[in-house]
Amino acid sequence: MRHRTRPLGSLLAILTVTALGLVTVAAPVAASGGTGGGGAVGDGCDPYVDGTVIPVPCSSSSGSTGAGNGGGGGTSMNSSCSTTVLDKVQAQRLGLAWPPPTGQSWALLDCLAVTTGVIVQAVLVSNATGAPAISPQQLLQTALGELRVPYLRPGTAPPRGRNGLVGLPEWFWIPAGNWRRREVTVSAGSVWASVTAVPIGLTFAPGAGLNSVACAGPGSAYDPRRPSAEQHTDCSYIYEQPSVGQPRNAYRASVTVTWRISWTGSGAAGGVLDGALPVTVDFPVPVAQAEALVTSP
Repeated sequence: MRHRTRPLGSLLAILTVTALGLVTVAAPVAASGGTGGGGAVGDGCDPYVDGTVIPVPCSSSSGSTGAGNGGGGGTSMNSSCSTTVLDKVQAQRLGLAWPPPTGQSWALLDCLAVTTGVIVQAVLVSNATGAPAISPQQLLQTALGELRVPYLRPGTAPPRGRNGLVGLPEWFWIPAGNWRRREVTVSAGSVWASVTAVPIGLTFAPGAGLNSVACAGPGSAYDPRRPSAEQHTDCSYIYEQPSVGQPRNAYRASVTVTWRISWTGSGAAGGVLDGALPVTVDFPVPVAQAEALVTSP
C-alpha cells in the first residue's frame, strides 16, 4: 500500500457525504460513441454484476499497444490505490463516525483512475499494517470504470466507398492487431480486482432485413496483391440484388464484435459479467449490378 503525497483539500472537495458515512465518488464518465462509416452507435456497453447493470463506456479508439488474439496478447492497465489518513476534524467533516473502531483509522483511498478521473473512497485502515478494509467487489467497480471496450473499425473488400457487385463476395474482417483482450487491474494492498474484455465473435449484418453471417474469429484480410482465386474467407456475404432503391442507394450494413467480460479478484473472487456483449459499427455498402461482356466468336 502506497501513501501518496497529495493535497488533502482537493480530495475532500470532490467527496459527497452520505448519511451512511461511507463515501464513493467518481468523476463523471463521458462515454465515447463510435461510427464505422457515418452511422451512429450507442454510447455505452452494459455488463452485469449480481443483476445490476454496470455501465462500461465504449471507445471509438481501438488502442495502439499490444497485439494478438482473444486468448493471447492484449492491452493491460494497472492502477494501485493509495491512502491518506484523516484526522478527527477531517473525518467529521465527511460525516464519518468518530472515534473509529479500535486499531483502525479513517482514510481516503485514492485509486487515481487514469480514464475516468479521480476515484476516492473513505475507508477504514489498519493502524498496524495500513491495509484498507475493502473487498475485491468494491475495487471491481473502479476497474469497470477504467475499462474501455472499443468500437473496432472493420476492413472490407471491396474497400468502403467503392461499389460491391451482385453475385461476388463482400469480405469483412477486423485487423488482427485490434483483435485482442483489454484488461484493467486495480489493487489496494493485498486486495485486487481485474476485469477483462475478450473478443469472441464477429457478425456481419448486410442490411435491408437480410440474414446475418457470423464468424468465430476476426476474419481474414483480403490481399489485393494476390489473385482472388488463391484467397479464402469464412467471413463474407454475397448480395443478390443491387442497392438501388435502398436509402441513399446503399445497404446499411453493420459489423458487430461480441465481447466476453469477466473478472477475477483476490480470495478466489470473480466470474462472468457478460458472456456476449455486442459492440456494433455500421456503414453503407453500395452494390452495383454486375455487367456481363459478350463477344461473338
